[in-house]
Amino acid sequence: MATVTFRTASPVPTTAMALVPCASEPDSIALAADLRREPSVAAIEHMDRRCLEILHEDGADRRCDVAFPSDTAVALLVQLQLTAGTTEEQTFEQIQDGRTDSAIGRVCASFRARGVFDQAQMALPGNVRRAEQFLALREAVPTGVNQRVGRAQQEIDPRIVKTAADMIVPFERFAEMMTLYRDAFASRGLDFAVWGHISDGNVHPNVIPHSYADVERGTEAILALGREVVRLGGCPLAEHGVGRHPVKQALLRQLYGHEGIAQMRAVKRALDRDWKLAPGVIFDR
Repeated sequence: MATVTFRTASPVPTTAMALVPCASEPDSIALAADLRREPSVAAIEHMDRRCLEILHEDGADRRCDVAFPSDTAVALLVQLQLTAGTTEEQTFEQIQDGRTDSAIGRVCASFRARGVFDQAQMALPGNVRRAEQFLALREAVPTGVNQRVGRAQQEIDPRIVKTAADMIVPFERFAEMMTLYRDAFASRGLDFAVWGHISDGNVHPNVIPHSYADVERGTEAILALGREVVRLGGCPLAEHGVGRHPVKQALLRQLYGHEGIAQMRAVKRALDRDWKLAPGVIFDR
């Protein structure tokens, strides 16, 4: 019998976080581009102004003891991986001294260069409670949007469903993608919020519906955006799978065309001749 042995190649890194308000979307993208070049930056999350309004409306910002300047357009949550064993005291000293020979020093230098250092809030190594508050704040965004969709379904029209995109482009095309998102939704008179993984070029624009017509217009926008994202060298189905969702199935057809879907069906028939496994998932028979 074969065996497999796993071992860690290096000590587990120490983590730190920074919550950074930016005055404009271009500013946030420029800062994210700087931070992506820093090896210690593990992830950068993005929350737009509508997300921050939702956090405030729901009281999530106050529960997490976070306040943003009134001119904040985008908040970035930066996750860092520092040398194993780095202490809060060491990190604080490196920040105070303005040193650029350390990971946290280089990150803070980027904050200073972009004019956001004084507004940035930090969860330094060992400050588990503050890190948990930052993560809870980020998770409160999709929770708040989903609650609004649910209320609209109950109070306005039972046909209302979650209407959202999950698309990705090369980071170099991210600014262009964000412009396309905002134009597509705003031109249709839709209320929407955008959050997600800016460091990967993958964010989630979500419609906040006030009628079933908003769902219809949102679906129309998403299908149009799928074509644009492919044009930008990205993928309209980045993360959560296709399943039985009709809009995602339509995006799959846009991405691969009828020939590509036919090839998938041929593989499916070869492996599942009677079509018994997960019928209707990804594509119909």
